[in-house]
Amino acid sequence: MSEFKGKVALVTGAARGIGRAIAEELASQGADMALCDVQAEWSADTATAVRAMGVRAECFGVDVGKGTDVERAVEAVMQAFGRIDILVNNAGITRDTLLIRMSEEDWDAVLTVNLKGAFLMTKAVARPMMKQRSGAIVNIASIIGLIGNAGQCNYAASKAGLIAFTKSTARELASRNIRVNAVAPGFIESKMTDVLPEDVRTRMMEAIPMKRFGSPGDVARVVRFLAGECAAYLTGQVVNVNGGMLM
Repeated sequence: MSEFKGKVALVTGAARGIGRAIAEELASQGADMALCDVQAEWSADTATAVRAMGVRAECFGVDVGKGTDVERAVEAVMQAFGRIDILVNNAGITRDTLLIRMSEEDWDAVLTVNLKGAFLMTKAVARPMMKQRSGAIVNIASIIGLIGNAGQCNYAASKAGLIAFTKSTARELASRNIRVNAVAPGFIESKMTDVLPEDVRTRMMEAIPMKRFGSPGDVARVVRFLAGECAAYLTGQVVNVNGGMLM
C-alpha cells in the first residue's frame, strides 16, 4: 500500500509505545518519516524498523517544550525532506500524584511537554503547511482529558487543553486546507500497565465494555485514518479509542 507515498510525516515521541506504532503504521503506507524525541538516538530502533518498509527515515532530537529547540528541529526536517505533510503531536509525560502533594514543578513539567509542546510544534509546522496549502495534524490526547482522574490533575488539564487547542487550530487552519484532529486513547497496553497488580488490572478491565486493553496499533490505525484522504472532510474532531469506556 502507498497511501502516503511522496509525503513526509513528523512524529514526536517516536521512540517507543504509541509513537513508534504510529510511525510504523504511516511508514507502512509509504510515508517518509521524521522521527523526533528528546534525544535523536532514542528513535534509532524505530528508524531501523520503518526503513525496512522501504521508506526514508531520519531521527531528530528535540525538546518540544522549548521554542528554539522546536524551530531548529523543524528547520532541520525541512532541509532534510523539503516538506511536512503530516504532524503527529504524540510526545507526552506524566508526573502523577494527588493535588495536595503536587509540586509546582510537576505541574509545569507536564503542561510544558503535553500542551505547550503541541502548541510549539503546530505553530512551527503550520508555516510550511500553509505555503503548501495542505496538511494533516493529529494530536494524541487521552480519555483522562475528558473524564479526569484522581492523582492526574496536571495530566488531565494538559489533555483537556490539547482537545480545546485542536478545535481552535482546526478553525484557524481549515481555509488553508490543513486539518487538525485528535485521538483520545483509553487504557493502552504498555510497560506501565504490564507491571500493575492483578487486582488493579481487573478493576480497570471491568470499566471497559470490550473487556481488554487497547494496543498501540489500535491508536496508530486511527491516526492513519485521520491523516489520510478518507478523512478529508474531518477537522476539529476527537476520536475516542477506549473500548467503550466513554460513550
